Amino acid sequence: MASSAPPRRCCCRPSSNAEARVKKSDFSFDLPQALIAQAPLAERSASRMLVVPPGDAGYDDRQVRELPEFLRTGDLLVFNDTRVIPARLFGRKQGSGGRVEILIERLLPGNEARAQVGASKTPKPGNLIELDAGGVAEVVGRDGGFHHLRFHVDGALQAWLEKAGRMPLPPYIQREPGADDAERYQTVFAREAGAVAAPTAGLHFDEALLEALRDRGVETGHVTLHVGAGTFQPMRVDDVRDHRMHSEWINVGAALVEQVRRTRAAGGRVVAVGTTVMRAMESATVDGELHPFAGETAIFIVPGYRITSADILLTNFHLPESTLLMLVSAFAGRERVLSAYAHAVRQRYRFFSYGDAMLLHRND
Repeated sequence: MASSAPPRRCCCRPSSNAEARVKKSDFSFDLPQALIAQAPLAERSASRMLVVPPGDAGYDDRQVRELPEFLRTGDLLVFNDTRVIPARLFGRKQGSGGRVEILIERLLPGNEARAQVGASKTPKPGNLIELDAGGVAEVVGRDGGFHHLRFHVDGALQAWLEKAGRMPLPPYIQREPGADDAERYQTVFAREAGAVAAPTAGLHFDEALLEALRDRGVETGHVTLHVGAGTFQPMRVDDVRDHRMHSEWINVGAALVEQVRRTRAAGGRVVAVGTTVMRAMESATVDGELHPFAGETAIFIVPGYRITSADILLTNFHLPESTLLMLVSAFAGRERVLSAYAHAVRQRYRFFSYGDAMLLHRND
């Protein structure tokens, strides 16, 4: 059974010496708007994959469907099995009629939720929002940039959202969600509902690729991290010591911990599919050992932090100056990662959620 007490590293930051050298501006790069993917490819595993070997070896431009060539029998792929909920709603303020957009961040007990609320004038506790899909959202309170809402709808909120909500595509996708997004902005192994953004590295896997990996003798395991809307919030300070990292719920189960133990004992490698998997496993790691854990994590991983939970990372390309780019740089080295990003821009790779991927090795 997973521990109820957070590991010591769950909400940690790197040492002050490492932090003093890390600035948001250190992770800036020029990205043409035309490279931001607005829709998925027809086939999931047809996405390109930039292979970044350890050291200073040259890059290899491949496709995700070729991933089995870079893995070995006995390696362990770890996926995030979270499921995206249709978390975007629209409505009007009762009385004034002003338009309101709601993006649910976290489902809470009793048909309540933590949410971002967009309106011309910030709603106050006691205000009611008449939802376009039917029902009413009552403003209970506010916590920083989020509102606490109580939903008066037909049935349980999660089930109601599946029928009434819209898929919450990221803010850099400049279109309304279509019918295909309900499937394509969801991994094929999604099962634990609760995320408001997809674990995008997992979007590249289809049944054919999973079968090819099984034939290769590669094992698979799962963690759960419910990706929150905070993942898209920009860092508003240049000194990372002043940044308040968002919190997300994770579950690293005993079965996964045992799989990792067996993999390591047999000489296999642990491959994290996405930064969410890396964040979950590092949160559940104490003194270099992975332990079962379920609860909140606000871990903030930047260069200077030593990652031990995975040997290889498959990840999409991330926003400039983002905490996710910092995590990837902590894993593979900032200069190496930014050089790979420059190569990806020159080669016209597709960026962000519906974009292409890169395969990196840990910088030891």
